[in-house]
Amino acid sequence: MGRAFLSILRRDITLAMRRRTDVLTTLFFFVIVVSLFPFGVGSEREVLRMLGPGVVWVAALLASMLALERLFAADYEDGTLEQLLLTRQPLSLLVLAKVLAHWLLTGLPVVLIAPLIGMQYYLSETAILVMMLALLVGTPVLSLIGAIGAALTLGLRGGGILLSLLILPLYVPVLVYGAGAVTVSSVAATESQPYFYLLGAFLVLSLMFAPLASAAALRISLE
Repeated sequence: MGRAFLSILRRDITLAMRRRTDVLTTLFFFVIVVSLFPFGVGSEREVLRMLGPGVVWVAALLASMLALERLFAADYEDGTLEQLLLTRQPLSLLVLAKVLAHWLLTGLPVVLIAPLIGMQYYLSETAILVMMLALLVGTPVLSLIGAIGAALTLGLRGGGILLSLLILPLYVPVLVYGAGAVTVSSVAATESQPYFYLLGAFLVLSLMFAPLASAAALRISLE
């Protein structure tokens, strides 16, 4: 099973690297959104410091959604997905590999670029570190939840709009606690611990149930 997991992971990353434009589009979208926002609200330091965490998390959420529609679409179109269903390996494990590839290509770059974004919003070093940790824990949850919606809307006309309607309500708790952890860190770093506990709980629950739900949704979509 480990070999199958790594094969799917390596395959998806290799294919994505051949279509670098799709990967870079997600990252550029994130950077453009968070960079343009200060032009709209002004350059006052306190205002940007207060709004920064929420802006970063909303941009990260939208950037993650931007690539979700392609998560299973290419495999669905060329018949690879049907072959995956016929393998002896658990489909949920293969789905988890694809979700991990999605996060490595869309979520991890957001985490790595977060310090530069934090400087734009005059965040303290502590707040920037907390933001990176919150994104590191929270963005995998976005990918895992999004995979369920991508599987449910696979092959549907106008699936992108339906996908947004399905998963946006599920993203709200991650958005609230992720941004909240950064906001309260300006008071004291220890104040953000409850937020990390909740984000960690979301991550554990998502790892347990999202691959199973996505696998079931894929089987339904292919029937």
